[in-house]
Amino acid sequence: MSVPAPDAPPGQPRKAATAAWIGSALEYYDFFIYGSAAALIFPKVFFDESDPATATLLSLATFGVAYAARPLGALFLGHFGDRVGRKKIMVFTLILMGVSTFLIGCLPTRAQVGALAPVLLVLCRVLQGISAAGEQASANSMTLEHAPPHRRGFFTSFTLSGTQGGQLLATLVFIPVAALPEEQLLSWGWRVPFWLSIAVAVVGYVIRRKLDETPAFAQQATREGVVKLPLAVLLREHWADVLRVIAGALVASVSTIFTVWALAYATSDSVGMSRSSMLWVGALANLVALAAIPLWATLSDRIGRRPVFLIGAAGSAVAMFLYLWAISTGSYPLTLVLGIVTFGVVYSAANGVWPSFYGEMFSTRVRLSGMAIGTQIGFAVAGFAVTFAARIAGPNGDDWSSVALFTAALCVPPVIAVLSARETAKIPTEALGERARREAAQPETVTA
Repeated sequence: MSVPAPDAPPGQPRKAATAAWIGSALEYYDFFIYGSAAALIFPKVFFDESDPATATLLSLATFGVAYAARPLGALFLGHFGDRVGRKKIMVFTLILMGVSTFLIGCLPTRAQVGALAPVLLVLCRVLQGISAAGEQASANSMTLEHAPPHRRGFFTSFTLSGTQGGQLLATLVFIPVAALPEEQLLSWGWRVPFWLSIAVAVVGYVIRRKLDETPAFAQQATREGVVKLPLAVLLREHWADVLRVIAGALVASVSTIFTVWALAYATSDSVGMSRSSMLWVGALANLVALAAIPLWATLSDRIGRRPVFLIGAAGSAVAMFLYLWAISTGSYPLTLVLGIVTFGVVYSAANGVWPSFYGEMFSTRVRLSGMAIGTQIGFAVAGFAVTFAARIAGPNGDDWSSVALFTAALCVPPVIAVLSARETAKIPTEALGERARREAAQPETVTA
């Protein structure tokens, strides 16, 4: 029988949510400035000896490299997050992201050191991926376990609001950079956003070092001890939920294709929109998402996680088709409106509710591992969706309808995942994941 978790100290849920928001904003500022640079700058800086189409393809592939590194990072950080606590992982991931992103801004170009330049770029990108693998899972676990049971959706949504805030900040920083004359942009201008990220390590440490460990984790460690091998317990008791999270996480393909491929397509010769105007589409869409995400999450606290996530996953399949069609017409007003609706409103339904929806599938003792491993495997596919989209778009990179159908197909597994999942919005925090544990009906191995 589950023992109720002790209440969090007064103000701690809000403090945890604020720390998650600010940390995720800083972390994903770093992560997304790479996406903008991969679409607009790196083909000319690191792959300038290739033809333009191949250079863009190779540059977008380096964007996906971080997603390939994420599952490995999730195994490592998830294991330690369920053994030593959420707080230490949250501090570590921010410092790692800040340092690796700063180093990207210091890299020599291909013109300076030849083939070594893209190799160094990929190594730094791998470090970014490892960091991102633990950031959201640890922040989500922290906020969920501190939150009042009836408001878990709202409080955990702060992590994703922070992600959108970081993406907005990255876009706003890149707008004046992208407007620089070509010579200045390719020589030093692109480096400035990466150099600014050194503040991540400093600010992240200051914000998160005073945050308390969650009552749920502290009680778990005291009452039963921490799990010796979280992965073994996870796969024994929660394998079906891990598969659901992997499938659900594929909805992130909407974000990567919107943020990276659509930006490259809109600014290509076949469409001809300006870099700055398209960056403003992303900025305004993220601004709307900042308001939409907590609203969708609050709705999920009332009507459940499943219907809200379903709106986001199924709706995004349709909305992305309309958005890419708008770009193909060359109409900037139409592109702006549909970009805001697609990313700012519709996609935010899934984006705002998945932190609570996924986290509530697992018990406290394996929650961080379950969220990290499940999401990062799914996100790895989403990261390389950009590369596949570039291939699907054809030699001229303008077959937008095939990319739209590809994106819609990636929204099907999330729909299946949500339809097969249990509703958890009204389950007490201390009872989350207990059903799967009982169904496994096998002894656990813990260490005091």
